[in-house]
Amino acid sequence: MSFHGAKILLFLVIATSLETIGDAMVRIGMGQSNWQQRSALFLGGTALLFGYGFCLNLAPVEFGRVVGLYIATLFVVWQIINFVFFGNTLTMQVLVGGLLIVAGGLVITFW
Repeated sequence: MSFHGAKILLFLVIATSLETIGDAMVRIGMGQSNWQQRSALFLGGTALLFGYGFCLNLAPVEFGRVVGLYIATLFVVWQIINFVFFGNTLTMQVLVGGLLIVAGGLVITFW
């Protein structure tokens, strides 16, 4: 992988991490009854989701060229965050579907 390709992948991993963690914080906040905890999680999630949009638009390539790789990266990062934050493990259906998502993302990006 070239330096430029590694830089693009790094942007995608950062953007998808901000997106998935921000989403997880909002989801956790929705389940809180304490308004201070709920507000803190909502504000933190909002900041991370803004960071995702900002980071993605700073990527050193037109988004349309890497959208397939973005979707594949999003799937992988979301599964990691889903496990870390919620303890959810992969089912066979999610694994097979995810392999198709990743394969499709690679085809879209590199073919």
